[in-house]
Amino acid sequence: MHRKVIAPSVLAASLLLVIPASAAGSAAGAPGIGDPYYPASGNGGYDVSHYDLRLKYQPKTDLLEGTATLLATARTDLSRFNLDFGLKVSEVRVNGAKAKFAASGVHELEVTPARPLPRNTQATVVVKYAGKPSEFKVDGWSAWQRTPDGGVAAQEPEAAAWWFPGNDHPLDKATFDVSVSVPDGTQAISNGVLQSQTSRLGWTRYHWRSNRPQATYLATLAVGRFDITTDRTANGLPVLNAYSKDLGDNAGAARASVERTAEIAEWLEGVFGPYPFNALGGYVPNVPSGFALETQTRPFYSPRQFANGANTSVVVHELAHQWYGDSVSVAGWRDIWINEGFARYSQWLWSEKEGEGTAQELAEWTYAVRPAEDPFWQVKPGDPGPDNQFHAAVYDRGAIALQALRNEIGDEAFFRILKRWPTERAHGNANVSDFVRYAEQASGKPLAALFDTWLYTPGKPAFGTPSAAATKDGRAPQAAPAAERAEPKSWKKITATNGVHDTGHGHKH
Repeated sequence: MHRKVIAPSVLAASLLLVIPASAAGSAAGAPGIGDPYYPASGNGGYDVSHYDLRLKYQPKTDLLEGTATLLATARTDLSRFNLDFGLKVSEVRVNGAKAKFAASGVHELEVTPARPLPRNTQATVVVKYAGKPSEFKVDGWSAWQRTPDGGVAAQEPEAAAWWFPGNDHPLDKATFDVSVSVPDGTQAISNGVLQSQTSRLGWTRYHWRSNRPQATYLATLAVGRFDITTDRTANGLPVLNAYSKDLGDNAGAARASVERTAEIAEWLEGVFGPYPFNALGGYVPNVPSGFALETQTRPFYSPRQFANGANTSVVVHELAHQWYGDSVSVAGWRDIWINEGFARYSQWLWSEKEGEGTAQELAEWTYAVRPAEDPFWQVKPGDPGPDNQFHAAVYDRGAIALQALRNEIGDEAFFRILKRWPTERAHGNANVSDFVRYAEQASGKPLAALFDTWLYTPGKPAFGTPSAAATKDGRAPQAAPAAERAEPKSWKKITATNGVHDTGHGHKH
């Protein structure tokens, strides 16, 4: 459901266009945060703790006007720093003083403050800007989707540069206030809790707040005409779901799926521990895309996810990401398995709960339907490469890896790990090796070889049932071929969550 938006080669080339600047006792911040998959993603030299976005959007013209205030801390002596941004900037102030600024590379905004920023000092950065997000292109493409009555920002691994300046990488999380003014009769949906709604002179302003750290790609904005439902969970969390008024034949199936958000989240709490955020919900705008995205507290769903009828499996997937991906985020994009492998496995657990196929049966079926010569088995879920970041192997082989872990350590230890990992690492970042070490410590078993086999070794490994006798060479027997077993009832529902995708742009979720 996610799509890769920027080719690594394009991003790497952009680095060559950034000319370093320095001052006595200080240096320019890096134009990238150091992610080898996306060299120009994020920025080095500072951390953002909070974004305050005050926006005005006109759906008819796609004009977005904004003032972004960033609260940041310099991590080194900075003579200059970069922000990821693509719209036209009219003014930048740092600590109240006008700063010099210039655009460079693909989406770099270089800011030179009037006075260098000493290490470990806080700074307030104010950026005023305007532009049409759909006209900003990277490699010929825009992450902003226009709709018949508005526009939507929802994308992975990068989306912020289309609508606000920032440090666009999961390593730099921040809290958010998003205040958006739109024409009366139009709504603005974002993350977290709606703080206020006020109208004046034909415009209505919506103020949303996310009070827990949030990666920039998980920030979302949807402007349009929506049917909105609200509720509260048993624990008092506000639930808000929104549906475009013109979803056509997909409207009923979308509602029948997304309206079960609170129920599914309650079930996931039993698997992954307490829900980590201050709000819950989802939204389905009238967009032509086919993916879904775990935008924090309020997942985005394309209408095409429900083209074949109601599908709670995609809701399970995106809500599972609230723990695995949103609260505990990747340290680098090569670690995508700790997002997607777990979200796919949550779909298998939901199937198990619903009596439509156990996780073991789904693992065996997934394993059996792809022959050893299938290129699927050559992708390494633990480090798939930027071109395969959202390959089916990251999801399906990644989920089989978790079932193999479950078979190895038993249900008690396995489900204890699933629940404690996102609780102990809430609102942080992690890589694959962090999880491997955690699983070994929690289970008391050496697991490096198991994870190496399933996550890093090309080829189709052996896989059998937990009760199967080992073969003479000590390995578990191969699962029976697909022709010798029954397809789990949930299989088509699960594959539908990644079988409908946009063509021509990147990869599906």
